[in-house]
Amino acid sequence: METNRLLLREQILTDAQSLFELRTNQEVMRYIDRIRPETIAESEEMIRMIQEKFSTGANLVWAIALKEYPDRMIGNLGYWRTDLANHRAELGYILHPEYWRQGILTEALSKVIDFGFNQLNLHSICANINPGNDASRQLLIKRGFVKEAYFKEDYYFNGKFLDSEIYGLLKSAYLYSENGNR
Repeated sequence: METNRLLLREQILTDAQSLFELRTNQEVMRYIDRIRPETIAESEEMIRMIQEKFSTGANLVWAIALKEYPDRMIGNLGYWRTDLANHRAELGYILHPEYWRQGILTEALSKVIDFGFNQLNLHSICANINPGNDASRQLLIKRGFVKEAYFKEDYYFNGKFLDSEIYGLLKSAYLYSENGNR
């Protein structure tokens, strides 16, 4: 998929170095409570898993690249969990700090949301964020997501119970806003 500045493409094994750098970057992972890879081989394995699940529709995650540098992954974005039986998917994204505050995720997110509602026939899209991540919250709100839930200590990571904040977007609200009715 393409936007004005971006190419959203399949993640490939040559992206492993970029994925490793993203998933071991303290700034990037500040609000992403997931185990960090210890080797590039672990990032390669993650890409293989993403490719396998992409082919079954369980995960639909794209590499984000600038059009002028299509082989350089600067982030990824997509549906980490799909529940196609219920027409719902969970959105996730990550972006290198060098590209923060440039509208890149807003641009990419618009394309992926459109794909979800118009190609996958999703009824709703959700995102689960760390409550401390105000930038992610603002990104979602800007695209029409609304807060659906706040779960206290519902996630255990690294010896601690953590809170989760859930945002959702219904297809009907998306279509309403896309028709200029915001």
